[in-house]
Amino acid sequence: MKWRDMNFDFELIKKDEHSGARLARMRTAHGIVHTPAFMPVGTQGTVKALTPDMVRELGAQIILSNTYHLYLRPGHGIVATAGGLHKFMNWSGPILTDSGGYQVFSLGALRKITEEGVLFQSHIDGSRHFLTPEAAVDIQLALGSDIMMCLDECTPYPATFREAEFSLERTVRWAWRCHHRRGDAAALFGIVQGGMHMKLRRRSLEALLEMPFEGLALGGLSVGEPKEEMMAVVEETTPQLPEERPRYIMGVGTPEDIVACVARGADMFDCVMPTRSARHGLLFTSEEKIVIKHARYREDQAPIDELCDCYTCRNYSRAYLRHLFVSGEILGLILNTIHNLRHYLRLMERIREAIAAGRFPGNI
Repeated sequence: MKWRDMNFDFELIKKDEHSGARLARMRTAHGIVHTPAFMPVGTQGTVKALTPDMVRELGAQIILSNTYHLYLRPGHGIVATAGGLHKFMNWSGPILTDSGGYQVFSLGALRKITEEGVLFQSHIDGSRHFLTPEAAVDIQLALGSDIMMCLDECTPYPATFREAEFSLERTVRWAWRCHHRRGDAAALFGIVQGGMHMKLRRRSLEALLEMPFEGLALGGLSVGEPKEEMMAVVEETTPQLPEERPRYIMGVGTPEDIVACVARGADMFDCVMPTRSARHGLLFTSEEKIVIKHARYREDQAPIDELCDCYTCRNYSRAYLRHLFVSGEILGLILNTIHNLRHYLRLMERIREAIAAGRFPGNI
């Protein structure tokens, strides 16, 4: 089963017999992505602490960058003059750009949402800007994104039925405006909103299906809601997304959450958790999470994870990593990030292998 359009197509290869998990291949102008896939977050045109070559060697197929941040600094015009974001940051693979809707939502009192768009103050210098759905698409086109996201109004948590309804209706109207602006240079994904209200999620999806988006995403998750409510939305809504198009769960999350969402039919994920946690000394392993600054690791000569194949685990001990972290050495942040990101990307490799072999979730 395929969804094909311009420089983009999505081919469903295999469906798991015992869950909603799927194996698929997504083609973009800058390469193929095998799903389920995790996208390292390169908000400002960089995955923090790593070079693009390092990110690629860790197994990343596609990265995520952000319209809001690159618009403010250095400016999408500068990126366009450089030949687009791929050349500007020296990343040859696919790039998905978030529209900036979540970042604007996070500004709180520094922004005002109207039907026309969002008036906001820069978090950098306080300057005033106006972001419309059309402008969000124009910026992403200037960046040279492979996959663009519609500008949406991120529904806060908690939100009443009426508040969530008002938000999703505006998101749908903005989606139409993004669609009419898009041209044919890149794929465009719509975003399903509706808060924690299942009826509204279904209404949002029905409206978006009237537009020929290459993929659909679940937005408005990981905004403070209990995990049980988040997973209820994923479980109810994900199977309703079109089977022939990629399904993207935005901003989720922990390794356990990713496995659970894959089991419910999701294909794409992004989250700052592996890189941000690494910079704060929280390291993921196959057994537990390690807070590397703890005194118990002062003389621990074992690697972070005996089962991990990353550069950090092959060459350095917990004792050395603790020394770097408590000493404030930059190398510690780099080595921690290498490990955490490889942990996530290897998880995705194991998930794909398990689906292909018919043993998902099994021992991944």
